[in-house]
Amino acid sequence: GIICNLFSCIIPDTNAVRNIHKQHFEILVGLLNRCSRLMLANTVLSHEGKFGETTAILDRCILESAINVIWLCKRNTTESFERYLADGLKSDLELESKVVENINDRDGKVLVIEERMLKSINRCVSLSGLQKENIPEIQKFPNMASRLNDIGFDRLIYTVIQRMGSHHVHGTWSSLLFHYLEEVEGKLLPKDHPISTNVVQFIYIPLVIMDAMQNFINFITTDNIIAEP
Repeated sequence: GIICNLFSCIIPDTNAVRNIHKQHFEILVGLLNRCSRLMLANTVLSHEGKFGETTAILDRCILESAINVIWLCKRNTTESFERYLADGLKSDLELESKVVENINDRDGKVLVIEERMLKSINRCVSLSGLQKENIPEIQKFPNMASRLNDIGFDRLIYTVIQRMGSHHVHGTWSSLLFHYLEEVEGKLLPKDHPISTNVVQFIYIPLVIMDAMQNFINFITTDNIIAEP
């Protein structure tokens, strides 16, 4: 996690870094910083053998961000980065439309919270480098299965990362049985004792993060020899 943070702090205007689109570089360092911060958060949560149910949720978020780094670097196209940006901004614009509709229904009276929301949305759009009117027309961001297939990951990885990882995010029946309920005398009751992080999490997550960091260095440098493992 610390190394990932170090990589996210690389300055773009150095001799070893090639000329990269501003937003593309910012997306990648943002994703790496997200991975780093969530990994360090998991370290704090898990160091006393507690909060295993929470670290499992964060791991799903870490893996998705790492996969996005790998996919964007391997694809290396403006279209791919635009699809990533538009994926979140489309939801923002949908909210903006509803807020504006509510304001119009009040004959232009704007609530303080609405003003803040509109400013936040406009800021996100402005910093993306995309034109607001073009965002709805940008092709949909591919789902996780497609992204993993594009970067050469086995289908089993999709099942483990996405499908099984989603148990912890969405609180499915499997998740309840694993972390939140325990069987006592034939009854399922709330589980109340500390849950440790599974040791596998400390192995697989760093491996994917290392792959993401290597792809990032290969993507930004002028000489790929630097990024050899």
